[in-house]
Order: sequence, then C-alpha cells, then structure tokens
Amino acid sequence: MAKNRSDSHDFFEERSIDPMAAATGSDRVNRRQQAGASAAGAKQKVGFYLSRRVLERFNRKFYELKMQGKAVGNKSALLEAVLDYALDDIDRGGDSRILAVFDRPL
Repeated sequence: MAKNRSDSHDFFEERSIDPMAAATGSDRVNRRQQAGASAAGAKQKVGFYLSRRVLERFNRKFYELKMQGKAVGNKSALLEAVLDYALDDIDRGGDSRILAVFDRPL
C-alpha cells in the first residue's frame, strides 16, 4: 500500500514532531502552556550572569516556595515576579530601596 504524501513527515517544515512529546503525550501540555504564554504576552529567552551567592539563594527560595505549596509554576515565573517587584521599587525614585544600593560609594 502506497503512502499518501500527507502521511509522511516533512523534515523541512517549521514545526517538527518531538519524539519524546509524542511518546509521553507532553506535547498537549506544551501547547496549553504556549497558549497561556501567548495570552500573558510573548516570552523571550535571555541570559544574565549572576553571582553564585545570588543564584544559590534564588534556587533555594524557589524550592522553599514549592515545599510551602505556593503556586509558583517555575523559576521563570518566580524571576518575572521578582523583577516586576524590583522595577516597581525602582520607579519609586528617591524612596527606592534598590536605588539606594547604587547610591553607596564603590
């Protein structure tokens, strides 16, 4: 029986099949997460250098919140909330606790 062209995988198409997602069914979860992310705004991967102290503190706090049953979905969600809070603080101008850190002499 000959295969129809639509039955075969096109290796040059933009959206490829993820074998692990197909095997585990996690592709449906990823689609739901993508739909939620697009509703909340487009996400973009970024990279920053952090001190080991800050990174360890952030990771520890993330896992503490998870153990307390807080609804923090992932580290990206926690970091986004922390950054929003910090940026709101900076917007306070002279009353900003964060800006006070940078007013100290080096």
